[in-house]
Amino acid sequence: MLPPSYSSVPSANSLYNSSSFYLLHRSPRASTSRFFRVLNCSFSSTGESASDYQSSEPQNRRGNFAGVCLEDTVEISSVKSRIDSWISSRIPGISRARVQSSIKSGLVSVNGRIIDKVSHVIRAGDKVNCTIKELQPLRAEPEDIPLDIVYEDESVLVVNKPAHMVVHPAPGNANGTLVNGILHHCSLPMVALTNSKVLSETDDISDDESDIFSSTQGSMEEVTSNICEVSVRPGIVHRLDKGTSGLLVVAKDEHSHAHLSEQFKLHTINRIYLSLTCGVPSLNSGRIEVPIGRDLSNRIRMAAVPSPNSSRQARHAASRYRVVEVLAGGGSALVEWRLETGRTHQIRAHAKYLGIPLLGDEVYGGTRNMALSLLRTRSHSSFHGDLSQLVSKLQRPCLHAFTLGFKHPHTGENMQFSCPPPADFTEVLSQLRSIGIEKPLKK
Repeated sequence: MLPPSYSSVPSANSLYNSSSFYLLHRSPRASTSRFFRVLNCSFSSTGESASDYQSSEPQNRRGNFAGVCLEDTVEISSVKSRIDSWISSRIPGISRARVQSSIKSGLVSVNGRIIDKVSHVIRAGDKVNCTIKELQPLRAEPEDIPLDIVYEDESVLVVNKPAHMVVHPAPGNANGTLVNGILHHCSLPMVALTNSKVLSETDDISDDESDIFSSTQGSMEEVTSNICEVSVRPGIVHRLDKGTSGLLVVAKDEHSHAHLSEQFKLHTINRIYLSLTCGVPSLNSGRIEVPIGRDLSNRIRMAAVPSPNSSRQARHAASRYRVVEVLAGGGSALVEWRLETGRTHQIRAHAKYLGIPLLGDEVYGGTRNMALSLLRTRSHSSFHGDLSQLVSKLQRPCLHAFTLGFKHPHTGENMQFSCPPPADFTEVLSQLRSIGIEKPLKK
């Protein structure tokens, strides 16, 4: 296969049908009012009081929670639960990782005794005291990490991110990230990342259209003006989940960052993803316009919310999909996705909503057991042994950012890049094809 090039990139259809691509196949949350009755400290980053937070929660989500105190008694009706989970449910907007850090630092006590074990089980009547730990600045150091550079000029960098690589530093992932590698590639110095809710409050789970490093974020709909105190180049304009492979564009100067950010905001970026799904959608193509919000039962998961309510804070999300191939007798499918918006886990949440979770997506229902059960019921018994081996090798959701197109921020030229899926994806695809492959019927 020819190396990707913005000047001459084959269409998605031609790549699907080409022999080269074929061979590549080489606890319910406590009420807000109760939380604020026991909140004693102010937000250190903004100076806002608990009453301020109560009256305007969306505005104050930018607070970093440092110094927030929780004093509460576990209700008699409560079931036994881990202390980190229970505290997280009492402080809206905080991550469990942040709570766990506070516990390990000795800032949590139960019935007057300091608890440093995050899995400590609390019981009805326990009196819990918690102070949220101050955020520690994250430092991104240049690291000599091999990068698959698809295209580079003075203004932009297009990278083919491998699966399992985190895009930016975060607690627990301070090194080995794409940002570390790009800092080295561009010969930039070490930087400190401070006061960033995105960096310090979440894992790398987002493909949202939001930059996490630039100080020029005013035009972005999702980021606040104080999200980061330092300006870092290169600028990550968008992100991919840790388990997602594929194309990502990086801005190398202020103008490029602002211009690309605006394109993402206006949804003019062309993005095509490929996935392998558990099962086949009932329609061979369609458009899903279902809002996405945080899953109230699982803090690391998003959910498609057909009828959003105030507690979900779901946001508009729209995806288009098309079945490219029906695989293994209908046990799986190669599906193309085109994003109109870029919400966190958008494809994964919409695929789950359609009843076709991505193969290998343990968070959204595409578990090994589910995949194996579905594939076995659709295939001859002679394939069952191979299917067991195939499913056991799944280490990530089978999702790849296949095509990325944008207008060059300086020249105005339409740039388009495509990269085939990596070996782990194509190996699974090849094995599923060997069991059975059909082109979807046009309806």
